[in-house]
Amino acid sequence: MSSFKSTILFLHRWLGFISGLVVFVVSLSGCIYCFQDELQDVLYSYRKVEIVNAPVLKPSEFQKRAQDVYPQDKINSVLYFGNDRSVQVRITYKKVLRSLFFNPYNGKLLADQDFKNTFFNRVKSIHLYCFMPPALGKMVVGVSVILFVIIMISGIILWWPKRKSDRKRSFTIKWKGKWRRVNYDLHNVLGFYACAFALVTALSGLSMSFDWFGDSIAKVANFGKTYPLETKKFKSDTLYIDSVAKAIPVIDNAYQLVRQRSPQAQMLILIPGPKKSSTLAITAYPKALNFRFNDGYTFDKYNGKLLRYLPNSQKSVGMKFSNMNYDIHVGQLLGLFGKMITFLTGLICASLPITGLIVYLGKKKKSKSRKIKHAITFKQRLA
Repeated sequence: MSSFKSTILFLHRWLGFISGLVVFVVSLSGCIYCFQDELQDVLYSYRKVEIVNAPVLKPSEFQKRAQDVYPQDKINSVLYFGNDRSVQVRITYKKVLRSLFFNPYNGKLLADQDFKNTFFNRVKSIHLYCFMPPALGKMVVGVSVILFVIIMISGIILWWPKRKSDRKRSFTIKWKGKWRRVNYDLHNVLGFYACAFALVTALSGLSMSFDWFGDSIAKVANFGKTYPLETKKFKSDTLYIDSVAKAIPVIDNAYQLVRQRSPQAQMLILIPGPKKSSTLAITAYPKALNFRFNDGYTFDKYNGKLLRYLPNSQKSVGMKFSNMNYDIHVGQLLGLFGKMITFLTGLICASLPITGLIVYLGKKKKSKSRKIKHAITFKQRLA
């Protein structure tokens, strides 16, 4: 083996030891989470409702009903998921984020849950923080994913066959071989087939986790060009806090305008910012539970003035790409087929640290056996 490949092997092996456990946990939890919408629809009946020939209630009505349950607590967001799904209101109660689900037509409360302690949010937390405190876990997972990207690239360099005659053998698993040979092929061949999908999944995850990484990719996609409307920060005019009558449903007027300008939208997320100067942000998505191709709106939450309207058609390539990150990460960019690919990729990525460790231990044991054999032979010669 050349000195170059020896160095690559050294990096591949030891970076694998450093990040292997985290990669295993993150990959396995990601497998579970990528089907969370489909699984929750099966497990929780309150997520779906029967469509009736009536208009859905306005957001202020759901805010009022949520505060009837938890008085004097702040509404974090109101989420519409389409005519056949319940409306979700997230509200902070005694520092606990709760999710209330309402029938969109009659406002009946269907479910009340501790948002962070639901099963799938626990899985998401494991995926993001790997059983550690958020700040530390985010950093550890992020570094491990970066190392995993390096490992995948170095693995391809090590694995790639020199001769054309070896390629057919390198692309297939020798199932009839000894178990060590099968394990070796599982590590190399499956790693190769999963590599492209794993890299895309890893990079999209890094883009969502680290602003600097996502901003860098967007900047590259925009060829370094900046778009002021996309980055400009807006504030609500606090002079209107007391002068605007409390009975005026600013959020309803904003909601109605969004419905008019984005009539194709199935899903709306309304977020009244928590600070006094915060704005009311509304994002309209053409397809429920999918986060790409959205139109963005920013309103003054006191007087209802539209401060920014950013339809998907007017967004930069970089921003469009950023909006697609979640759908890319979980595979739903390609629908159910894409999620199946992401699921299988996650399983393979979870298996790589295990099969890699077995390969290493096998080689170490083989090397030790050779040393013992040589030692015995040397002693026999001396005798």
